[in-house]
Amino acid sequence: MPRDRKIGSRPMRGRTRSARAGGESPRLTLITYDTNRFTEKTGCSLEECLQPREGSGVAWINVDGLSDAGTLESLLNRFGIHPLVMEDVTSLEQRPKLEDYGSYLFAVLKMLTLDEKTGRLLSEQVSIILGDHFVLSLQENVGDLFDPVRERLRTGKGKLRKMGSDALAYSLVDAVVDGYFSILERLGDQVDALEEELVASPSRETLRTLHELKRELVFLRHSIWPLRELIGNLGRGESPLLGEQLAPYLRDLYDHTVQVLETVESLRETLSGMLDIYLSSISNRMNEIMKVLTIISTLFIPLTFIAGVYGMNFRFMPELEWRWGYAAIWGVMVAVSAVMLRYFHRKGWF
Repeated sequence: MPRDRKIGSRPMRGRTRSARAGGESPRLTLITYDTNRFTEKTGCSLEECLQPREGSGVAWINVDGLSDAGTLESLLNRFGIHPLVMEDVTSLEQRPKLEDYGSYLFAVLKMLTLDEKTGRLLSEQVSIILGDHFVLSLQENVGDLFDPVRERLRTGKGKLRKMGSDALAYSLVDAVVDGYFSILERLGDQVDALEEELVASPSRETLRTLHELKRELVFLRHSIWPLRELIGNLGRGESPLLGEQLAPYLRDLYDHTVQVLETVESLRETLSGMLDIYLSSISNRMNEIMKVLTIISTLFIPLTFIAGVYGMNFRFMPELEWRWGYAAIWGVMVAVSAVMLRYFHRKGWF
């Protein structure tokens, strides 16, 4: 799906849980830049990330892994972040939200990806803190959707390096929304394939896949609804951290979030209609089976009556001593069956 709202360029089920204290230290990445300068340090220590910086450039500290509470607390304390933010960062059951603490903005997002092996929807919580000349992004695991943002900073293309930390925070949120478009494209392909299978040869596996897709879309919808509210609050906010030049981008981002939500609703309606088609198809197949069984049963009703009459053990039955009685009874049975079959055919019952 084409997108056109990048700053200066046009690049292209999960389960929630709480972060545990202890374990391996988080991996920290520090990027500092301004119009003429760019530096990047991957796997740097906390001390390196907290060293005083010269000039008025932007510093972006990305944290992969939330297991070491001590490191996270030291990092957030260095930037004067409220202790409640630390609690929200490490509690991975947060819904997307935005909180204004005056000197900084705190946002929680759900970064969604598709597992290439299983095709299932995976969710990862990302916390973004926007301050004066700095951005902190904290996520559960290594790997994210922010590589296009990093590449634009490295190459210096576009306006991102000429703008402030608010543009960087916007770009990160925008990358998350881009991920939703990619997921919807994949889910749309799955829905189309499922629809073809439903028309050709529906089975129990078809129904199971249909229900799984509905659950994935419900999960996606629950992530997007509060995200729309979050982006709307950004656009309407009066925080001095958000420059006026960012307003058109935020409005465009909000429009695309609404577009994602509308696409999800459309796919949900399509799947609901497909469920009705599946139930109708199964019902029609059952009706066809019952029709065949009914025709067979109806054919045998008069034949059973005739066989029952001549199966009675009365002593005086005129036809019992008749030489051609057996053949005559067979002829009557065949004639009755032929007449009934012709009648059913003229009625269009088979």
